[in-house]
Amino acid sequence: MNQPALPFEPTDPDRLDEILVYCDGGSRGNPGPSAIGAVVSDPATSPPTVLATVSETIGVTTNNVAEYQACIAGLRAAIPYHARCVRLRADSLLMIRQLRGEFRVRQAHLVPLHAEARKLLQAYEEVDLQHVPREQNVDADALVNAALDAARA
Repeated sequence: MNQPALPFEPTDPDRLDEILVYCDGGSRGNPGPSAIGAVVSDPATSPPTVLATVSETIGVTTNNVAEYQACIAGLRAAIPYHARCVRLRADSLLMIRQLRGEFRVRQAHLVPLHAEARKLLQAYEEVDLQHVPREQNVDADALVNAALDAARA
């Protein structure tokens, strides 16, 4: 099996050891107006240094689509930091279990989103996918709600 090309050189001197991505997607209605939020940070600093954020509306869709879109956007925002390891945190247990391969992706419209997220994860030497309670994902959730509120105004 061929490994995908890395978006950076493994010997890059600016390469981070690890990067932390918190992501969240939300819909007001299911389906309904939806938005995504993600926070990319360097966990080697104390407190972790925020390197990038994502906060945008994505139209009318389902909550599960929004969760995957947030994951993909967060992983894309992390690419420029050339990390060896990615630690992805999300409050969507379904998405995390699907990305780990514990659950099958049964909904046809989620298959391409799952494939895109898995492709982005393959660029890392180490991948740590963890479900977190909503209380531990407040920054990404706030970015979702800020985008939805701004769109409604």
